[in-house]
Amino acid sequence: MEERAAETAGTVTELVPVTEEEEDEGGLAGRFLRLEREQSALLRALPPFGEPVSHIYHPLDYAWEPHCDFVRRYCRTPKRVLFLGMNPGPFGMAQTGVPFGEAWHVREWLRVVGVVKKPPSEHPKRPVLGLACRRAEWSEPAPHRAAPCPTRPVDGAL
Repeated sequence: MEERAAETAGTVTELVPVTEEEEDEGGLAGRFLRLEREQSALLRALPPFGEPVSHIYHPLDYAWEPHCDFVRRYCRTPKRVLFLGMNPGPFGMAQTGVPFGEAWHVREWLRVVGVVKKPPSEHPKRPVLGLACRRAEWSEPAPHRAAPCPTRPVDGAL
């Protein structure tokens, strides 16, 4: 596995691991993942926040596996979609690495898989449980009101 240096203002901020799969991966998903890695390195290079910020989560670091699975599944071809914002929330992307994705939807509906590691510093009231997280963002619908899972029949249909 090789490492790529992420540079900001002429100084190396961190070595970003590049997996064999990413290195060989072309196409839209591969380009998107490489761009995300570069942008994440630039964000980490920002000066630290002061009070009242006590914890900062970087889900593209600790939830990279499910994030990559999501991108490889759903960002393979150009889409006619524009994301205008993201509510990462403590029970959404912060848990799964998937934008707009609370754990139930990411795991059961999108069928995204991957290991979510623990971030270096967790707020005691906002632990990262990954795809096993059972809590939902208040702004998102509860699983029983959500769109049906694409792999299950709807209303008894086969």
